[in-house]
Amino acid sequence: MFSAPDVNNLPMCFWSGLAGCCAKTTIAPLDRVKILLQAQNPHYKHLGNTPALEHEELYHFFYTSVKRLIFFSGVLSTLRAVPKKEGFLGLYRGNGAMMVRVFPYGAIQFMTFENYKKLLSKHLGISRYIHNFMAGSMAGMTAVICTYPLDVVRARLAYQVKGEQRYHGIVHAFRTIRQKEGGMQGFYRGLTPTLIGMVPYAGLSFFTFSSLKTLGLKHFPELLGRPSADNPDVLVLKSHVNLLCGGLAGAMGQTISYPLDVARRRMQLGAVLPDSDKCVSLTKTLKFVYQKYGVKKGLYRGLSLNYIRCVPSQAVAFTTHEFLKQVLYLN
Repeated sequence: MFSAPDVNNLPMCFWSGLAGCCAKTTIAPLDRVKILLQAQNPHYKHLGNTPALEHEELYHFFYTSVKRLIFFSGVLSTLRAVPKKEGFLGLYRGNGAMMVRVFPYGAIQFMTFENYKKLLSKHLGISRYIHNFMAGSMAGMTAVICTYPLDVVRARLAYQVKGEQRYHGIVHAFRTIRQKEGGMQGFYRGLTPTLIGMVPYAGLSFFTFSSLKTLGLKHFPELLGRPSADNPDVLVLKSHVNLLCGGLAGAMGQTISYPLDVARRRMQLGAVLPDSDKCVSLTKTLKFVYQKYGVKKGLYRGLSLNYIRCVPSQAVAFTTHEFLKQVLYLN
């Protein structure tokens, strides 16, 4: 089904993985806050709650502005509260497991994306835009399946609060989950919503970026493009345009798939949550979150924060990918 990996791609996989680790470490504090908000951690969920305001119709603009300010002040309050309660390194709780996961995730996603794209181009006579969407989705799903246990461990470590640790490091978390949660089954809690969410997230991200790149270079080649460093006959996007397109691609994928990301986190946390018995399947988790917290405060809780942490990360990821293609003479 797949051809053997091209050895010329291996350096790109290595540097892409390293770049991913650097990017994730930079936004690790926001990642930790996102998990605490998504899972309604009892130690921090009171920060940033919106109070009831009267005469909403008359003061709609004021009301909306206040809610946004309260949300972001809640994020800032949480960022301040975590170091006070758990020390500065508390902002990076679970980041070690994330680093172990990000490196192989990036390599697997890149290599399988190229293979899936070649496979689809060969066997399916459809638009290359569709190829990019399908290959991106399939590559994302493949990478998720291979690295999912590390994502579960990372979520467990990031959710727990100092003084109430159930797990004492990556190895201990692996051992405890395997012994107490049914072996390998415990490491794949929440896999279903992750795979379902990966289709719109990874698929739309690759599709949006590829579409913006193609349309931009076709209609505005002089404004948005420049000759590639490795092949002057090939036009590539300018760096700042790459960043913009990558950011828009990440935002598009995140918006569509975010409720599934919330369900995934709650299912991953499993026994750590007090209401874990209500989060045993995708449909039950989504129903529970919607009925208890609603859409804004439940299914889309933390989305604005996710834009802050994910959009720059995706922008850097796509820009790095395009840059390395030139460095390694792959255009």
